[in-house]
Amino acid sequence: MDVHAFAGADEGRRLLLGGVEIPHERGLTGHSDADVLSHAVTDAMLGAAGLEDIGHYFPDTDERFKDANSIELLRLIRTLVEEDWSVVNVDAVVICERPKIRDHRDAMRRNLSEALDVESSQVSVRGTTSEKLGFTGRGEGIAAQAVCLLEGRGGG
Repeated sequence: MDVHAFAGADEGRRLLLGGVEIPHERGLTGHSDADVLSHAVTDAMLGAAGLEDIGHYFPDTDERFKDANSIELLRLIRTLVEEDWSVVNVDAVVICERPKIRDHRDAMRRNLSEALDVESSQVSVRGTTSEKLGFTGRGEGIAAQAVCLLEGRGGG
């Protein structure tokens, strides 16, 4: 799971989800590009492999990761994991009232599947609302949840 708050309208942040720039009046705050969907998928993969979380590998105190492309960070984690594991599938959901995810899902699936080096049929991306409840319902930010199934390579 990952969560990011919306930046102020005057901060000039782009909204990136699954590596796709989504037209929206505000982007998300974060040390990297704040791609909440890519972060959730990255953490799901790390968790499935029994490794540390995303902050361990890309700490927000390290200037090398300032405004980093989260799809590229996911690729780096894939190379770390793929020695022992292969991705069977990923299922992810973006939680927000706005923007609507529907029109961008296929592009997000393509970006994530390319970063993971799997077929797009192995990656699912859905959107849902929180029925106007909580911080996502009030339009204060976006959350994403993901699960990743890995299969061991040989003795993994």
